[in-house]
Amino acid sequence: MDENYYEFGTPADRWDRAQLFFEAKEYLTAARILGGLVQEAPEQVAPRLLLARAYYHSARLGKAEAELREVLERNPVEDYARLMLGRTLERQGRHAEAAPHLRMADAMAGEFGSGSALQKGRVQD
Repeated sequence: MDENYYEFGTPADRWDRAQLFFEAKEYLTAARILGGLVQEAPEQVAPRLLLARAYYHSARLGKAEAELREVLERNPVEDYARLMLGRTLERQGRHAEAAPHLRMADAMAGEFGSGSALQKGRVQD
């Protein structure tokens, strides 16, 4: 695919295109488009979260972790990022590091002590 394709159009056009690729499970293509959007507007949470999800689903877990940590640095109460970070760490076999993030995600969701984030697998496909 031509490199210009990833940068073509307005940010809104690229956001829509990235979402379509993500929904089609074309995670690497979605990530290439989203990477440019995140560089242009690093303060925006939605593109960064979708980028992290694209990385997660394409098994680029180190990159997913980095994006999620950046989201949480900017917005520590972003509960979905907290949940995703816990799941990403678990998938890397880092269960001890994942546990506090999953407990915090549960607490933010009002599910104190239930462990439901882990048990329910709330990371969206």
